[in-house]
Amino acid sequence: MPERPIVEVFETPVLEAPVLLLALDGWIDAAGAARDARHQLVGGDPGRRIARFDTDRLLDHRARRPTLHLVDGVSRRMEWPSVELFLLESTSDKDVLVLHGPEPDHEWQAFSEAVLDLCQGLDVQMVVGLGAYPAAVPHTRPTRLSCTAGSPEMADRLDFVTATLEVPAGVQAVIEMAASGAGIPSIGLWAQVPHYLAASSYPPAALALLNGLGELTGVPFPDGPLAESSLATLAHLDDLVTRNPEHVTMLEKLEAAYDDMHDLRGQLPDGEQLAAELERYLRNHGDG
Repeated sequence: MPERPIVEVFETPVLEAPVLLLALDGWIDAAGAARDARHQLVGGDPGRRIARFDTDRLLDHRARRPTLHLVDGVSRRMEWPSVELFLLESTSDKDVLVLHGPEPDHEWQAFSEAVLDLCQGLDVQMVVGLGAYPAAVPHTRPTRLSCTAGSPEMADRLDFVTATLEVPAGVQAVIEMAASGAGIPSIGLWAQVPHYLAASSYPPAALALLNGLGELTGVPFPDGPLAESSLATLAHLDDLVTRNPEHVTMLEKLEAAYDDMHDLRGQLPDGEQLAAELERYLRNHGDG
């Protein structure tokens, strides 16, 4: 029996300067910032379904089990995890495609090639991935955005991580590199989350990702409840910190280091500090 295709395409619409947003559930997403930004974009009505990937080939269902819906003890419906490509409803002069769902467990190269084929068939003009990582930054300062890019030209469009590092990669990085190799500009947009909040929800980072995405693509994205929840979160954190003199001292040191940096638009402290924070985060939140 021939192997099933890895992707099923429902339609190939003619789009206006489309941008592909990669918003896959991955394991490097401190405070769930990219997840929260994705929920703001595709929550409720995700838009028109363009394509769907074969998750039987891509996912380990023992790690991401389907949901069985029972009614009075009777099995009524099985809901399977999905990886799908949607076209967002937008009033912008640019169309926005969103690839979302769980990060594949298997066949990363085949998956990336299929995504690249879709990009070329839909004439995608830019590929943008979202992520977040813990950094030595305070919550009392604006969330910095860093980016990884497929070319120096793309790196110049937004704050760029200047450190030289070797870190575990997500499938989004594989897609970004494949797109760049095919001549499609690609960039990974990353929010720097205060390291002491990496395991908590941190709406300011999600809001910063949406704002940075809008700046990069020229498409305005509504922030929905993120602006209000960001203010509430910051106020709550300020209240907690003031109750503990040790926390006040730690915060003052982070603020001084943040303010002393020459590049106030988003340079990292240094490569060793970032590597240490990433290693600690991945050790505590990795997938084993």
